[in-house]
Amino acid sequence: MRKPSKEGNEEPKEDDVRRKVSLIEAALYVAGRPLDLKTLGSIIGSRSKRKTRELARMLMKEYQKRNSSLEVLELEDQRFVLQLKADYASKVRRLAVKPLLTDGPLRTLAYIAYRQPVSQKQVISARGTHAYKHIKQLLEKGLIERKQSGRNKILRTTEYFADYFGLSHNPAVMKRQIAKILSGIENKRKNDKAEKNE
Repeated sequence: MRKPSKEGNEEPKEDDVRRKVSLIEAALYVAGRPLDLKTLGSIIGSRSKRKTRELARMLMKEYQKRNSSLEVLELEDQRFVLQLKADYASKVRRLAVKPLLTDGPLRTLAYIAYRQPVSQKQVISARGTHAYKHIKQLLEKGLIERKQSGRNKILRTTEYFADYFGLSHNPAVMKRQIAKILSGIENKRKNDKAEKNE
């Protein structure tokens, strides 16, 4: 058996790795939501989740070195997402063509996500009668689902919700992620208020 020469195979292999990393970047950009290893593998033509993860992590490190406004994150359930860093999101949000949700429906969605599965009656009690309109809007956008359970209507988030916001599909992990996000928002609010009072 002949060993391939190092010189001849080094460059094509590097080019192939570079091309696959670029394909993963393109897939994450176009999708605009987290993608799992199987999906990313199908894009680069690999069945190996291990190899696909390695390439996605290479891309993640590249973005860390760039220190740009974008980041690639590896989520707990083996999905990757390309997203805008939180520090920049608040500054450029108004430039988005059309926000997915206004503040009211977004707060109702956060309540449902954090307390799910939760009865519609409980949501209305906590958020007020205007939440009926919010629930209708959230159902239309596919962010929540509603199931009849006896006399109650039970609400919970969909997989699309988790993908759109880059959260885990595991409800327990998702609740921890939401708690962390809400805590960060509250701390930022307090800091902003303190700065204004100085």
